[in-house]
Amino acid sequence: MLRRALVVILAISPAALPTASPAYDFKPKTPESAFAAKQRPDILGISTDSSADAARAIFESTFKGRLDAKTDIQQPKFGGTAISYTAALTFNVPPGPKQTGEVLSSSFSSPASANRAYFVARNLTFAQEQQPSKTEMVKQVMDKYGMPTIVGDQHLYYIFRAGKIVSVGAKYKEATALDAIYQPLDPRTAIKLNDANGRGSCVAVLKRSLAKEKTLGAMLNEAKGANCDGALSVQLTPGATPDRVGTAQFTLLDFKRMISAAAIDTDALAAEQNERNPTPRASTPKL
Repeated sequence: MLRRALVVILAISPAALPTASPAYDFKPKTPESAFAAKQRPDILGISTDSSADAARAIFESTFKGRLDAKTDIQQPKFGGTAISYTAALTFNVPPGPKQTGEVLSSSFSSPASANRAYFVARNLTFAQEQQPSKTEMVKQVMDKYGMPTIVGDQHLYYIFRAGKIVSVGAKYKEATALDAIYQPLDPRTAIKLNDANGRGSCVAVLKRSLAKEKTLGAMLNEAKGANCDGALSVQLTPGATPDRVGTAQFTLLDFKRMISAAAIDTDALAAEQNERNPTPRASTPKL
């Protein structure tokens, strides 16, 4: 595994960084998260508590030995400094007649906000002969994540607020989740995910977020408008027969982390820019 450039650079004293002012004090701050320690969902072991380094190790382990795997690792600089960091990871293997395709992706905040994940996704496209049963998939999802907030429209949705999964009165067991998953969302249940102040349901926010670039800037307004702190969705689409699953898409979004990380990053970038271009101090002439 390649040594991370970020780890190397942060191990050097600030005075040794060629483009950063010696007075610039870089102290990472961990942003707030939607998920509490006891209820922190993960996808293949990657949660929004994962650093980019930890997540990349899982990516590389998952795709090890898969010769047709493609990788995309985005490593920009932080502001005007020499500090590079992992902003996004995407590894994928294309589907084939006898091979299940897989895409694993994640986005991370800057090193100022501890380079933590705020978006994680895994998409599986099953080869026809490898399509799992709908019953098996729903059972595995509920065994791992627990009872969902709402089920329907091919999704199991887990909505988080104040560190816990939100309940809107629906009590899903495996049998009821199986019956509901390919039905439209119950509007009487879905409306309970809105609030009286106009903040939108996390189901709608999650769908809109998936259509955007997975950068903090692109997703920040959606995060601020969500009536929740975070969300996990699992989408199961029918396969060759209705009792089989053709694709499974897992998506984890930490809206609270996005908002917190964006604020930390803004302050850090402003401080870094001020170090490079300090505001001239006016002096009072001697009278």
